[in-house]
Amino acid sequence: MPVTLSPSAAERVRNFLAARGHGVGLRLGIKKTGCSGYAYVVNYAEEVLPADVVFEAAGVKVVVDAESLPFVDGTEVDFVKQGLNEAFKFRNPKAKAECGCGESFSL
Repeated sequence: MPVTLSPSAAERVRNFLAARGHGVGLRLGIKKTGCSGYAYVVNYAEEVLPADVVFEAAGVKVVVDAESLPFVDGTEVDFVKQGLNEAFKFRNPKAKAECGCGESFSL
């Protein structure tokens, strides 16, 4: 299953890439850490590497390294604003549990 972006996440990425003037899309990965075992790593992709898998979502490239793909396959990335706070949020069908802040998950 692909990694997808909600309309608000796609708009955020497009606007940010346009403002900074470079980059090819959103890079999504994971690292082993956090109170639940794994944490999402989100950056703007400067390039697509040979081991990367690229998904197209709402006109935006989502770049995932091959090692992270089994953990995030099928995830929807959303961008949420609540008052002064704004952040990417993740809906990962493979996550068995998430920490209270939603930044880390377990499988």
